[in-house]
Amino acid sequence: METIVLIAVIIVAIGIGMRWIHLLNAQHDARIEAYHFSDPLPRPPGLPDDTGRRAHHTGADR
Repeated sequence: METIVLIAVIIVAIGIGMRWIHLLNAQHDARIEAYHFSDPLPRPPGLPDDTGRRAHHTGADR
């Protein structure tokens, strides 16, 4: 009998934990959605259009 009660308590604890994590994730998503990021900074004059790593290794075959 104690084993059945223990299993039921574990299942209820897992359910409560899942619900709590779901609510925390929803709260976090709402906080991210409410935050408005600023506009990107303008590119300084004199820089090429693409400053990524691929722009520096255009002829390399790997």
